[in-house]
Amino acid sequence: MKLLKIVVDGLPLFKEKIDICFFAQQRVSEEQRDYLYPLFSTVFLNTTNVFAGINASGKTSTLKVILLSLQLLLNRPINDIREKDILGQSDNVTFNLFYYLESTAEICKLETNIAFKKMGSEGPIYRIVSERLWGKKATKITARTHLLDFGDAELLIERNNQEKFLAEDISIVIAKNKEVNDTPEVISLLNFTNINVLPFKGKIPIEIIAYLDPSIEYLIFENDERHSIHLKFKGENEIVLFNPIELNKYLSSGTIRGIFIFTLALDILQKGGYILVDELENHFNKEIVCTIIRFFKSYKLNKNGGTLVYSTHYPELLDENDRNDNIFITNNQGGITVKNLRDLLKRNDLKKSDVYQSGILTGTAPSYNAYIELKRKFESSIIPINE
Repeated sequence: MKLLKIVVDGLPLFKEKIDICFFAQQRVSEEQRDYLYPLFSTVFLNTTNVFAGINASGKTSTLKVILLSLQLLLNRPINDIREKDILGQSDNVTFNLFYYLESTAEICKLETNIAFKKMGSEGPIYRIVSERLWGKKATKITARTHLLDFGDAELLIERNNQEKFLAEDISIVIAKNKEVNDTPEVISLLNFTNINVLPFKGKIPIEIIAYLDPSIEYLIFENDERHSIHLKFKGENEIVLFNPIELNKYLSSGTIRGIFIFTLALDILQKGGYILVDELENHFNKEIVCTIIRFFKSYKLNKNGGTLVYSTHYPELLDENDRNDNIFITNNQGGITVKNLRDLLKRNDLKKSDVYQSGILTGTAPSYNAYIELKRKFESSIIPINE
């Protein structure tokens, strides 16, 4: 399953509906085919998708919407999904999810209407009010502009409130998933932005360790009763630990986070699927971050269409993208908005970090007035020592 597009309307935190496209909308040159994932005909997927914006601009909230959409397609109960809080107490949130089933060469559209039901002991409880699933064969697509046109598509399933065996917070897509057995692996690191722990079992690939810290000889997580961890530095005795948190005494935060992300990224690159990372640059230097991005952009390494979805504060990371249609700018002025850079910047040859920092794109830098007020505050608060 490959996600093509997400359109969500009715979310309380958002000023307008969210419209996020994951396939290449701009022209694809011959050289760009080396780092885009081919679906069929002239349709390609962007295997990296970045959400950029200043603090509190809505990046994390947007990633939550994407993760909730993927979990919905994986028929996870909405009330068991951590990111359900993004729904608020809205009476009507509508998800329109477009995706491609590689196993059947079929394009599907799932329309799901979700409503707040009540407050429970562990938070809000939601139910699916109505739902429909359409499908059409990809072979019938004659132009990319018609890819998401479902005007004459076949209605495969419609939710029936008389169904006795389907929970009210599980999507009807569960029936289609059982039929085609085409569901991706989804790894979310949204809850690990500021947590540096390695919850692994087994031996960490030495190549990952050597790239991050060449002084380490090996790191092994045993699956024994005590869950022992064996760490050895070159030329030194082995260290045995019994709590992953203790690794912080011996390894840098960048090494721990790097082992975590590279190991999970390797899994997604092998199987295909999605990995979502909030603030990808946390604890890393630029070269390490760029390595992760480049691995996902490499068709030789990413033959199964694994997709990296991440947010960043760093404008320089935008320059790792040769295209505009896989960059999204978030802004929060009276509500969150998410804009594709393709719609904000028509030219593809400009250096993206310069455009971002220039202030041409609204909301990508603190306002000048806010800067002046902050400067005045510092000027009035700082007293010379000799006074």
